[in-house]
This record gives sequence, C-alpha cells and structure tokens, in this order.
Amino acid sequence: MSDTLLTASGLTKRFGGLAAVNNVSLELWRNRIHAVIGPNGAGKSTLANLLSGDLPPTSGEVRLGGVDITGWTPERISRQGLGRSYQKTNIFQPFTVWDNVRLAAQSRQAQQPWNPLSWWHSATKSIATNDRATRAIELSGLKDRRGAMADAISHGEQRQLEIAMTLATAPQVLLLDEPLAGMGVAEAQRMVELLLKLKKDHAILLVEHDMDAVFALADHLTVMVNGQAIASGTPAAIRSNAEVQAAYLGEEHA
Repeated sequence: MSDTLLTASGLTKRFGGLAAVNNVSLELWRNRIHAVIGPNGAGKSTLANLLSGDLPPTSGEVRLGGVDITGWTPERISRQGLGRSYQKTNIFQPFTVWDNVRLAAQSRQAQQPWNPLSWWHSATKSIATNDRATRAIELSGLKDRRGAMADAISHGEQRQLEIAMTLATAPQVLLLDEPLAGMGVAEAQRMVELLLKLKKDHAILLVEHDMDAVFALADHLTVMVNGQAIASGTPAAIRSNAEVQAAYLGEEHA
C-alpha cells in the first residue's frame, strides 16, 4: 500500500463571488501519479497553486507528510518537501544547465549559524550541493547537456531542466503543471518516460491536457469542471463515466 504524502480536504478559493476551486479534496500517494484534468478554466492550476502555497485557500486544509501546511509560504512548503513546476518554463536562461540545477540544490544547503565565517566559503565547492545537482541532472536525462546554455537547448530539454531543478531541492511530492505542453512526439515520449521513472520515489500531481499521456501515466484521476471535482477514480472508471464524457472527454475517449 502506497504512503499518503499529501492530503487536501475541502479546498476552496474564492475571488469575490467566483469560486475558482470549490470544495475539492484529494490525496497523493508515493509511487503513484494522480492526474487532474478538465477544460480550460476548470480550476486545475488554481488547485496546484493552493497546494504549493502560491495562493492561500479561502477555506479547507492541506497536509504534507502529516503536517498542516495550510497558509504556509511557498518557500516554507518547498523546504517541507514539495516541488513545483509551472505552465511557463521557469529557468535562468543565461546560465548553463549545471548552474541552473546547482543553484536549486544550493537552496537546500545547510546553514551554519554557529560558524560566522561560513558565508565566506564558495558555494560551488559544496560537495553535498554538487552531489544533489549531479543526481538531479542524471535523473532528468540531461547528463550530456550539463554544460549547455539553458537558452540554447530545446523546449523539451528546458522542461526537463525545470524538473531537474525541482528534483535538486529533494522533494517527496511533485506538482507538475502541463509538463508536456508544446512538445513534439519524441520530446513528449521522453517526458512520459521520465515521469514514470520519477514516480518510483515520489508522489506526483500531474495537470495535463494531453489525454494520451494522461491515460498512459495516471494511476488515479480527478476531473474538474467549473472549479468542482465532478469525478475521481481509476483511468478505467473515468473513461466509462457518463458525466465525464459529456462534460469533457467526448466520444473519442468513451
């Protein structure tokens, strides 16, 4: 039985009279991919923002590793073990692949308040930081691109780089917002293979519009429409759900 790493209960986010997310609950388990699907404007990215701390909920609770993180800042939640990627690729384009990932790993470098001269040492020489960066680059499939400039690699590789930066922060839970967006067939297949590899050691929330990838990857799905979760279950159950077919999937996925 997989470990429950994140639990959201009754999450609601209102903007004035609009409920962008309305009473949504879900659980993320280690070694499983939980996909959230739905049409544009359904509230999927808002839900991810609530889980990561980018938005505070109007009501509801989020627990990470058994700890109530509701209302925490994104930085604090990240240090608790949650990593996040965004719809728009978020990397340092003037830096190399290695420098991008090393900077992310450096954010987890242990502070030494007892040593007033600890700031004097070069961060680039930290063995622990460099080891984390190396592992993240290798895991993401960018070992042969570590010296390349981030703005010179392909779109698919930039998405891999963003995930490598997330992995360098040593998360247990990954929130991935449309990681396959804008990819060609070959790049999308590499991303699918990477996500299958990552789920061995993580709980993953996947927000994605590529339905072929979703049904190839997901162990569990939640379908959102107009801010509400209208169905949640296995891929087979979602495919056969008449309400989901009418609201979102369409006859081609029936």
